[in-house]
Amino acid sequence: MSLKVYRGRTLARSQALQLLFQAEATDSPLERVLEGDFLISKGPLDPYALELCRGAYEHIDRIDCALRSVAKNWDLMRMPGADRNLLRIAVYEMRFLTDEEVSDAIVINEAVELAKAYGTDQSASFVNGVLGKIARSEELPGEDLYQELLAEDRAREEAQAAEAAAKVAAAQAAAGVLDEDAEAAEAETGTVEE
Repeated sequence: MSLKVYRGRTLARSQALQLLFQAEATDSPLERVLEGDFLISKGPLDPYALELCRGAYEHIDRIDCALRSVAKNWDLMRMPGADRNLLRIAVYEMRFLTDEEVSDAIVINEAVELAKAYGTDQSASFVNGVLGKIARSEELPGEDLYQELLAEDRAREEAQAAEAAAKVAAAQAAAGVLDEDAEAAEAETGTVEE
């Protein structure tokens, strides 16, 4: 691994990549990874690494839509895990992180260096190409896909809520019928005893 990965903000980006990768590999929420015994190649954990991995994780759906939009011939889940998570961090840093004034060129350069350290032989050029497309876009690409996915999620949630309400209504109706049957039985028992 390049010594460049162990310096300053590059180290923080490397740590963020490792944390996101662990969350994805273990199918765990990022906060669970951070609460446990996470592994990073060099510590202690940099505060900027926390900001990057938490931010990328928080906006992962929008970021993934952007990546799908610009990497048209690549299925997101078929990308190498290091590339996918590195791209997520870089897109977050380029388009969501407003507190810091880091130019797109610096973010792309850093991502390419990390791709050389963690990725395949083709990772550096792939990461450079994808991030270059995002950098050339005025707005984050894939917003239409993101809105479509949100609408699908809302429709699914509404259908689940309607289904749950129907089950509750059916259970209440059944309980009402049972209550009526019990009252009728009580009434019959009461008239027989008289």
